[in-house]
Amino acid sequence: MSPIRVKCPTCQRELDWQAAPFRPFCSERCRLLDLGAWLSEQHAIPGDAAPGQEGPASPEHSPKDPT
Repeated sequence: MSPIRVKCPTCQRELDWQAAPFRPFCSERCRLLDLGAWLSEQHAIPGDAAPGQEGPASPEHSPKDPT
């Protein structure tokens, strides 16, 4: 049976799945580049905003000044 060949998600280089120590990446460099993209929010999973992160408050929803 021939080895399974996949492409690195970062650089698109083909690699042998069984022999790749950083799979699905071809190298530690590609793995770290991908991690950096997630941490800098270049990659994101779409979904609803987390509670408390809807954005800046509008003036009508701002707390009233007690003075």
